[in-house]
Amino acid sequence: MIGRIARAGRGVTRHRSGVSPAFATWATLALSCALPSAAWAEALPEALAKAYQTNPQLNAERARQRATDENVPQALAGYRPQILASLSAGLQSVRNLLPDNTIQTANLKPWIIGVTVTQTLFNGFRTANSVRAAELQVQSGREALRNVGQGVLLDAVTAYTNVLANQSLVEAQRSNVAFLRETLSVTQRRLNAGDVTPTDTAQAEARLNRGLADLNAAEVALAVSQAMYAQVIGNAPSQLRPAEAVDRYLPKSREDAMTKAIQQHPAVMAASFDVDVASTNIRIAEGTLLPSATIQGSASKSRNNDPTLGTFAEDQASIVANVTAPIYDGGQAAAQTRQAKEITAQSRLVLDQVRNQARAAAVSAWVANEGAKVAVSASESEVKAATVALQGVQREAAGGQRTTVDVLNSQADLILAKARLIGAQRDRVIASYTLLSAIGHLDVKTLHLNTPDYLPEVHYHQVRDAWHGLRTPSGQ
Repeated sequence: MIGRIARAGRGVTRHRSGVSPAFATWATLALSCALPSAAWAEALPEALAKAYQTNPQLNAERARQRATDENVPQALAGYRPQILASLSAGLQSVRNLLPDNTIQTANLKPWIIGVTVTQTLFNGFRTANSVRAAELQVQSGREALRNVGQGVLLDAVTAYTNVLANQSLVEAQRSNVAFLRETLSVTQRRLNAGDVTPTDTAQAEARLNRGLADLNAAEVALAVSQAMYAQVIGNAPSQLRPAEAVDRYLPKSREDAMTKAIQQHPAVMAASFDVDVASTNIRIAEGTLLPSATIQGSASKSRNNDPTLGTFAEDQASIVANVTAPIYDGGQAAAQTRQAKEITAQSRLVLDQVRNQARAAAVSAWVANEGAKVAVSASESEVKAATVALQGVQREAAGGQRTTVDVLNSQADLILAKARLIGAQRDRVIASYTLLSAIGHLDVKTLHLNTPDYLPEVHYHQVRDAWHGLRTPSGQ
């Protein structure tokens, strides 16, 4: 997850025309055909709330965590008595040969009913350590769930901004096609008047066909981004509002970002709990080498109608204490202990690896976010300059000082500048959310989303001390 987050928001793939298919979210200042904000219905926080509630990946992870919670009552069962009831009944045919060579036969219907209660008194602390290991697994699972939640929210941000950016690109390409159509029409009229050559007309027609191809590519990219939006957020996009960066929640320096990442990122915290689980498993394995003590009470009642027996009924009750001590088991317990120690060493190395990944992801996200700010500023200046240049070239062309191809080239520069601005603004939003995810703070509480926060501890407390019951609790 950390590696995937670190790569989010990096360079984008470009079409053969040089236009990026994934772009920013609020490029209305750069695009003359953008819709007014009053007509847009859904904002990014609303989309994030929907994804948090309905995303199948996140809901599946929540179900996995609820299953992990059940490890604790299973471990606690080692403290509780085990009660076993038994009942046997049958039909028995008996044929006895007596000393006087007479034969005695009987059809018997014996039955026995009993109950046995077994209570473990000591098992080498395995029960206590198993409970601790199960509780640590729950803690690790909660951090893993939080990490998946971060990934889903970041995917939702990416899907949302891709739709908005591609919508802006489609509008820009439509405006470009309209401009090229008008340029071709003017060039044809000038050709008929003898002011230009057929070469000018051919150049204008070629640029128009390229513009149509670019518009088709933008529409394809928009359709793809809309499908991804529906997959991540749960419904098709309709009218979306511009998105903003979340700079107010971000760290103030690169060092602060690294510190928070290695201390608060859920992947790091989950790996830390995994080390504790592995350490506890060593004590569980060592517990098999210690003595065990149990006490067992039983009561039974039996009936037998054999006329040759002195009694027809028997009632029994007993209490028996058992103490067992392992002497030699073929080396199994020793091997399990050594194995647990090696797994613990592996877990510590994994923790170091995850910390390094979190540190690298935080640095990468910080640099990408700072770079995105510069890219937006540069792209805005480029659009302004390209707009002024196009207006100047058009005036000069009207005065005969510029050719048709000069106007077409200037228009191409402007549309590419607008596309780069859209991409820069899109990357700016994603980079800010990526940095927030890299420090482990991309969650409902930090973003103040209008949705209830999923609390895994609710289900945990519902099942922890449950002694019976097959129905899953409703508090999920």
